[in-house]
Amino acid sequence: MTHVATLLCAFALDALLGDPYAMPHVVRLIGGLVAGVERWLRSLMGRGRRSKLAAGVALVLVVAGVSCAVAAGVLWLAWRVAPWLGFVVQTLLCYQLLAARQLRVEALRVYHELAADDLTRARKAVSMIVGRDTERLDVAGVTRAAVETVAENTSDGVVAPLLWMAVGGPVGGVLYKSVNTMDSMVGYRNERYEFFGRCAARVDDVCNWVPARVTGVLMCLAAPLAGLDGRGAWRILARDRRNHASPNAAYPEAACAGALGVRLAGPTSYFGVLHDKPTIGDATRPIRPNDIVAANRLCAATSLLALALACGVAAVVARAMGGW
Repeated sequence: MTHVATLLCAFALDALLGDPYAMPHVVRLIGGLVAGVERWLRSLMGRGRRSKLAAGVALVLVVAGVSCAVAAGVLWLAWRVAPWLGFVVQTLLCYQLLAARQLRVEALRVYHELAADDLTRARKAVSMIVGRDTERLDVAGVTRAAVETVAENTSDGVVAPLLWMAVGGPVGGVLYKSVNTMDSMVGYRNERYEFFGRCAARVDDVCNWVPARVTGVLMCLAAPLAGLDGRGAWRILARDRRNHASPNAAYPEAACAGALGVRLAGPTSYFGVLHDKPTIGDATRPIRPNDIVAANRLCAATSLLALALACGVAAVVARAMGGW
């Protein structure tokens, strides 16, 4: 039951500590690796489309390979030294792959600025957790951006890492997080990354295909637990789950929009270019800053259900591995 115990302890550490900025963090290390490998590959690649696509493939292979190899090596060494040390290192590694508390902290920072009627600081706070342009967002736009990122990152930052760790252990979690980090850094459709970041974006879509759909279902189940509209969540998930350029993002966003009874998405500006994104959900009422708090409640309830599911999957995997 070591696998299950690791998940439980990692989840508890994330809930208690979040992401202390002074602590060395595996995701920040992966981010540094991505930046370094990108610089190296750009010094080698040509200007043509094929060269950029090939360099993007190399980026994914190098970053994912190095990240997994280092994680596996550290874990192997720790377990060789002593079982207790192996368990501690494994737990700390898994803890750093989760982001439930930090997501809540960053989203509530936006809420508190809006509650203080400081739109300028609210725009600054939300710019730290979203990729869109925030300089001209009104209160509703800032709120919508924060709610959307809570919904999407419930999948990317909590459910997906839990499921990948449940199936593949800590190294599986590192593999997922390395791909997800690459996508967040280079997976943009702009002049710089249209071709170079395409492989990272596509691999991230594959890695999140199952977790995003699981997150949508878990959000619908969690909505009544969070005091929200479960029926609305199911209805909007069924109707709007494909209303996004990403094959995955609309699943958690649709469930969240339905649970809250608000409309998300719509036209959004990225790097100065307006994208006419389809809307998700019904505008049964105007979105308001308190919806950020409600979205965090939904995230917390969904995370607990995801933990239970991941522990069950981990137990099954561990039993199957023992049987082999």
